[in-house]
Amino acid sequence: MSVSLRIDIDECIGCGVCMEICPSVFRLDDDEGKAMVISQDYDDKTKDLVKEAIESCPIGCING
Repeated sequence: MSVSLRIDIDECIGCGVCMEICPSVFRLDDDEGKAMVISQDYDDKTKDLVKEAIESCPIGCING
């Protein structure tokens, strides 16, 4: 499954909740300390984790 995920890095506070929920799709950038998408392709099982990560973002800066 391929979905276009985007993170508004200007809004991201780098809390890491997305990475904790779904580390196969999100991680924190070492330089900026903000979230980044590391995979746009994932299966249906991971889709639920991506949805949870989007809904759990305290800033709401993940779109997809």
